[in-house]
Amino acid sequence: MSAGRRKTAARVQHALWVIFFVQIVIGLFTELPYNYWFSWLPALGAIAIGLMTSRSARTRIETRPPAPIAVAPPVTGRWTALNSPADKVPSHGTHSLAQTYAIDIMAEPESGPTRPAPVWFWPPAHRNRDYPAFDAPLHAVADATVVHAEDDQRDHLSRSSLAGVLYFWLIEGVFRTVGGSRRIVGNHVVLDLGEGTYALYAHVRRGSLEVRAGDAVVAGQPLARCGNSGNSTQPHVHFQLMDGPDPDTARGLPFSWHGIGVPGAGEAFTVHPGPKARTASAG
Repeated sequence: MSAGRRKTAARVQHALWVIFFVQIVIGLFTELPYNYWFSWLPALGAIAIGLMTSRSARTRIETRPPAPIAVAPPVTGRWTALNSPADKVPSHGTHSLAQTYAIDIMAEPESGPTRPAPVWFWPPAHRNRDYPAFDAPLHAVADATVVHAEDDQRDHLSRSSLAGVLYFWLIEGVFRTVGGSRRIVGNHVVLDLGEGTYALYAHVRRGSLEVRAGDAVVAGQPLARCGNSGNSTQPHVHFQLMDGPDPDTARGLPFSWHGIGVPGAGEAFTVHPGPKARTASAG
């Protein structure tokens, strides 16, 4: 499927979800002028489009699996991987939004506060500052150009209980789906690494950007800080490579971090700080 067709499919899918949820809201206040089951057609259409685009991406991977692209890690310190392409592809259970080879990582310092353990009921949520990943600096994984950077979405509370997670996925998640990809990835930065490769950092902290679109950056340069915006249950870094700047139309690309490779789920790894990155000069 071409990029143009993927973009059209993404727009149609989004429109169908909007129509479906608008019907649900209207139905809470008045009787719809048509059969109840007819109101589900937009949702079925959106699901069908998602299955077709996912099948297209899966076929491409099975017939011509791309080679991993070596880049630097986006963080320093001690971290643990989750939802890793080292364990399964697609790593997040979907090819949508170019997440085929995406990875989530959470800070795991050897000393100091650790992440709050999940609970069944109480407390239903935690402050983001209770998590060591929150406000951790994010670094450029290569010399690149910033093609997109935004940080105006809020960082919501972290969901630490079953009730909190259910609320997040069944209520907040629904509205984020209607809001489109921007609301799902939250605040984010996209870098053009050259040769058709783009890096996306999702769930960035609100107001933490140190770069803007058009800036040239060098490997290791600070870009922003880890947050908890978008579809995120706790502060963590979501990182992925893509073959285009728009996750709605791009396809995921595999990566390998220098000196680390691709850590599997539950695997701890440490990135030692390198020399302080210089800031790329204009022009």
